[in-house]
Amino acid sequence: MIKKGEQITYEARAESLVIHVSGEIDHHSAVKVRTEIDERILSERPQKVLMELSQVDFMDSSGLGLIMGRFALLKKYGATLAVLDPSPAVMKMIKLAGMERMITILKTKGKGN
Repeated sequence: MIKKGEQITYEARAESLVIHVSGEIDHHSAVKVRTEIDERILSERPQKVLMELSQVDFMDSSGLGLIMGRFALLKKYGATLAVLDPSPAVMKMIKLAGMERMITILKTKGKGN
């Protein structure tokens, strides 16, 4: 089940694919989100994927699995993943899991992110 207000949009930039995710990423929505993102990645085969998560209101461990799974998939194909402008909720989970040592975190917005 996808929570109301959750959406995924895509933006192609040269050899990169920017995936904008908003709403909530939890055990109910993670499977659909993962499936949709994987289909896009496999059809486009970008060299770099940026997951823009500034509009994610809530994320549980399923969201961490979503990020790590895309990291592994892209690595398998010689591509890279970075998390772009994670919301405070996302950054909290990333830090709790120690993922900031593995995943590139890019911040283009204010210091509050």
